[in-house]
Amino acid sequence: MSTIFTKIIAGEIPCHRVWEDDHHLAFLDIRPVQPGHTLVIPKREVSYLFDLTPEEQSALWESVRTVEGKLRGALGCARVVVTVVGWEVPHVHVHLIPTHAIGDVPFPPPCGLDPLELPALAARIAETDPTPR
Repeated sequence: MSTIFTKIIAGEIPCHRVWEDDHHLAFLDIRPVQPGHTLVIPKREVSYLFDLTPEEQSALWESVRTVEGKLRGALGCARVVVTVVGWEVPHVHVHLIPTHAIGDVPFPPPCGLDPLELPALAARIAETDPTPR
């Protein structure tokens, strides 16, 4: 099933394009956190960031770097915050949010994990073999 982003790539749904190449598209988010909030997506529909091939991931991050430079140049922001949430639309997308200060982007509150649980959690992660791709 095509995602909304696949329909945008196909031109079935309009967007405000800011950059693209043969394999990626960057466009303004329709619900921006800050002016210039942009999404960078691969044109190949893949649901989960870590299901991209290593080469596709590398190319995606090069695209993100290109668009970040365009945003800083156009908007004069201090930093561009990068987030990859991965739940809203089942198509890989990187949020680029121009910012001038830390308060410009909402950040989730701490989860309340007891600091005494950190050593056991770290050990469990360290000792676990990666899930095969």
